[in-house]
Amino acid sequence: MTDIRAALFDLDDTLFAHRSAVDAGILAHVRALGHPYDACDAAAEVLVWRGLEELHYHRYLAGEISFEDNRRLRARDYAARHGVELSSQEAGTWFASYFEHYVESWRLHDDAVPCLDALRTTFPGVRFGLITNGEEDFQLRKVDAVGIRAEFDDIVASGSVGVTKPDSRIFELACERLAVRPADAVYVGDRLGTDAIGAARAGLTGVWLDRFGATVADDERAAADELGVIRITSLAELPPALA
Repeated sequence: MTDIRAALFDLDDTLFAHRSAVDAGILAHVRALGHPYDACDAAAEVLVWRGLEELHYHRYLAGEISFEDNRRLRARDYAARHGVELSSQEAGTWFASYFEHYVESWRLHDDAVPCLDALRTTFPGVRFGLITNGEEDFQLRKVDAVGIRAEFDDIVASGSVGVTKPDSRIFELACERLAVRPADAVYVGDRLGTDAIGAARAGLTGVWLDRFGATVADDERAAADELGVIRITSLAELPPALA
């Protein structure tokens, strides 16, 4: 590509270091809780907590449960693994305590702002947008906490527009709000199917940011190849990959 008018990004684990904040948050919470949570292997506990987030957050995105239920269910299921039964109210309090530790670890990935600066140099006049699956207020809180709201011309959150990635409509809406054609836009995200393939099917250039060396299914890899998805492992690779 040589004429990019808009660069759109996912938020969590693309610009915002969500995974590291989750890991630090649950370990700090476990230490604060003490017995029976602190007797387990830290690496294993991180994997369990990530798995519960993946399960229940995507149930929320699918409309099966509410945003708050997703939080309470994660707390309830995690506690149950340690022999602790939580009521709905107790689960809400448990998650709120974890959340304080999670927030303390909020930060940007180191390559985020340098990438935006490099794109402005490489593509003068480029517009920036965010497309994120989640509740708008919560996602904007993250954006504001790490000081990047002013970088973006528009922010689209699924909770406010009623459609989630990888549905083509959310990518098309973001392009419409930035007044660009999908063909003149690029979308970057850390999930191959949800982000890069979804964007490519909507007519954008899809870029998969594979920070963690993910394993992907053969059908996803074939679809990515067919759609011309670009794979990068760092945002530092994005400007030269597009230019």
